[in-house]
Amino acid sequence: MTALFTNYGYMVVLLHVLAAIIWIGGMIAIRAAVHPVLSRGGVTNAQMLQSKMMASILEPKQRLGITLQVMGRLFNLVMVFVVISFATGLIMAVAMGGHHGDQKTLFLTKEILWTIMTVNYIYMYIRRAKAWKLFELGKIPEAKAKLKWMPNVLLPLNIVLGLVALGLGVSLRGF
Repeated sequence: MTALFTNYGYMVVLLHVLAAIIWIGGMIAIRAAVHPVLSRGGVTNAQMLQSKMMASILEPKQRLGITLQVMGRLFNLVMVFVVISFATGLIMAVAMGGHHGDQKTLFLTKEILWTIMTVNYIYMYIRRAKAWKLFELGKIPEAKAKLKWMPNVLLPLNIVLGLVALGLGVSLRGF
């Protein structure tokens, strides 16, 4: 992998950063832009007005259906970039001797964060898939219950961990 990184280091780092942008940026977009519009409340007056207007236009079942569809598309898109992040991170860790060098702690911390984020992502992916099946069966309260912790706990957790991992990545680059 050292030769791969030596010859294609620019592309490996570029793909790794792109994967982080898509994964973390997608989560931030969902949490900061999409969720407030589809939920009943908002953070700012403009968001609250827009959210109330959306709530008055859409029925709860429609809002839940849109939420599930948006989450499904994001989760499917992110899946590819989680794999890219893992593969490029592994290439860099091996090529740079990350587990045996001076920056061992940074590498291991970043890997732990990535693992927690991935497990959390898989958990959310499965919960969303179960919610979608319940939604299709017309079991709206049960479907909504499957999503209970996602917008306010699980998604923000992954956002925070992702931002910390980004900071560690910058540190690994020598900044």
